[in-house]
Amino acid sequence: MIEAPAELAVATRGLVKSYGRHTALTGLDMSVPSGQVYGFLGPNGSGKTTALRLLTGLLRPNAGQIFLFGQEYSWRDRKRLFRVGSLIETPSFYPYMSGRENLVVLAASGPITPLARVDQVLEYVGMSGRSKDPVQTYSLGMKQRLGIAAAMLSDPDLLLLDEPANGLDPGGMVAMRETLRWFTRELGKTVVISSHLLHEIELLADVVGIIDRGRLIREGQLEKLLEDAGRVRVRVEPAQMAQAAAILGAIAPDRPLYGIDSGDQAGLFTVNVPVARAAEINRALAEAGIYASGIEPGSDLETIFLEVTGTGGSVGDRPVLPA
Repeated sequence: MIEAPAELAVATRGLVKSYGRHTALTGLDMSVPSGQVYGFLGPNGSGKTTALRLLTGLLRPNAGQIFLFGQEYSWRDRKRLFRVGSLIETPSFYPYMSGRENLVVLAASGPITPLARVDQVLEYVGMSGRSKDPVQTYSLGMKQRLGIAAAMLSDPDLLLLDEPANGLDPGGMVAMRETLRWFTRELGKTVVISSHLLHEIELLADVVGIIDRGRLIREGQLEKLLEDAGRVRVRVEPAQMAQAAAILGAIAPDRPLYGIDSGDQAGLFTVNVPVARAAEINRALAEAGIYASGIEPGSDLETIFLEVTGTGGSVGDRPVLPA
């Protein structure tokens, strides 16, 4: 019998889920450290929502194990879900009741929750000013905020959020990001957040797991994943590209160098070295009388996601500077 490390808030081992002939999860192994934000990413249809539904007991797996807080979980162990708050897909509320009244009803259906907690979570998500208005008057973003508040009602140790930024305006996304950071860093809680907004995940997540075709294909600390991807983008004058190519190619002779010699991005190179070597690149160019107009990290979460899932172009698809 497989056991999960105690420091993990969530772990799955060999998790399989099928719908008839279609297999949504083909042996999912994910490890979510306690007290951190875990970004759960994948293309549409990759199995993200299925996995979250299994973690909340809404579905039963065909095979494999689920561990919550270091202990194996099954659908018979429902009380442990009192420590879990979730927002899976679109939240549902009574439209004719106010936001606060909806939360009061939800608070009465689970573990004992003081009414003061209702007002507290409404304040967390910035809904205090509209809490007495009927939900049917809410925008999509406001309903999403109310859904996040509902997930936090029981003061859970673990939050499972499926596309929580859906419908939020930029201000709402910033507020959500700050709330979830506070939830993990100040209170020591754990958040698993599934989203297609890769930039938001990059700003928020501590750990990232990427799923494709029902199996985890990359997982680790976000900072380490970005460091391992290791690319620096350098822009020089187009007329100096040939000279710059010789210098940049010598910095990493065993790795490909990509350059664009036409169009709006003419003069842009991608050098496959760690970002820590950016100063070395700048110095080598300057010593040759070439002054870069821009040097920046060339690796971001979107680049990593597209490369490992094969769902889009990669840096390597850029034209190679002719010899």
